[in-house]
Amino acid sequence: MRLLILSFYYPPDLSAGSFRTSALVEALRAEAREDLHIDLITSMPNRYSALAGAGTPALEEHPGLTIRRIPLPSHKSGMVDQSRAFAVFARRALALSRAGRWDLVYATSSRLMTAALGARVASRAGVPLYLDIRDLFTDTMTDLLATSRTRHLIPAFRRLERWTLRRAARVNLVSPGFLDHARAVAPDQEFRLFTNGIDTDFLTRSFAVPQASPDRLPVVFYGGNMGEGQGLHHVIPGAAKMLRGEARFRLVGDGGRRRQLEEAVAAAGLDNVEVLPPVPRDALYDHYDAADILFLHLNDHPAFLKVLPSKIFEYAATGKPVLAGVSGQAAEFVKGEVPGSVLFAPCDAEALAAGVRSLLQGPRHFERAAFRERHSRSRIMAEMARDVLSLIPSGSLPSSRPKD
Repeated sequence: MRLLILSFYYPPDLSAGSFRTSALVEALRAEAREDLHIDLITSMPNRYSALAGAGTPALEEHPGLTIRRIPLPSHKSGMVDQSRAFAVFARRALALSRAGRWDLVYATSSRLMTAALGARVASRAGVPLYLDIRDLFTDTMTDLLATSRTRHLIPAFRRLERWTLRRAARVNLVSPGFLDHARAVAPDQEFRLFTNGIDTDFLTRSFAVPQASPDRLPVVFYGGNMGEGQGLHHVIPGAAKMLRGEARFRLVGDGGRRRQLEEAVAAAGLDNVEVLPPVPRDALYDHYDAADILFLHLNDHPAFLKVLPSKIFEYAATGKPVLAGVSGQAAEFVKGEVPGSVLFAPCDAEALAAGVRSLLQGPRHFERAAFRERHSRSRIMAEMARDVLSLIPSGSLPSSRPKD
């Protein structure tokens, strides 16, 4: 059996897509026959420029697994930079895959383009395509480009989305909120709903509960992207001003709106906000240990009514109080699944501050054993791996790998 996986991010890079693909690869290798060989094409670590992966091998060979990492030009979080980086990735991935023969192509995508690349590779090879869709790119772009000079590109993106989803043999959606949109685009498609989940590291680790002290302000922690989608610049400065002397915000990450956030914090003279660069995953655990409240926020865009952020699973697994400025599908999930959480309307700084005060009056740890069991990433990925492998015909030829 021969399987090609296309994933723009893969460990040691830091992203939801990276961790998801790694878990799937582990599950595929556990579920499959010994004759399965996986060729995985990804990029060199590039999600955060501060952690760009010098020293990460371009080629890794393991029993049943070959990983090829494509080097990308230096880029920041802007759309133009990201587009150029993906163009380099796509050209090289197409070249690497030209000589290979596979029984199935799997592509995981948050920005549509890796999905479209997978459709192109599978079509050229004449094999089935399994898509894993982690975001509704056209919905998000419709919101973000509504007043942009590039909004004329949206119809082209919609045509590409329609072709890509209809080309696939099967499509997985990480959020139930995506179903209506996806069915409208590809009404005859076969959809699955294997969501994000909790990584094993979070299931096996116990997180510290900071002790209250008059000499220490409680810490409200956020770790992740700082872009337009998260909208931190809309809420943190105002909420931090209201919470002076009561709590401090510790924000770790990077993104297109980080500078705007830092400038707003500096302009307000806030001494209870730390904006720190991204850190490796192991160091992130220390920040979780030191946190009293874990904070999540999505901007007030209609497209975000449908998403289910992977960070919710990670936060809930720690047992710590969760403060979530989300709406729609994510709000329903948090309300029904995460005890010890407070919801507030996106971009409402006053409600954010009220949520912090409310959580600080309650317990600092919540038992969520049922949640952890129900949303174990390894369990979800084992089911997904079986679904992926079901598309590979029996009696496949021995593996052939792409040439460098």
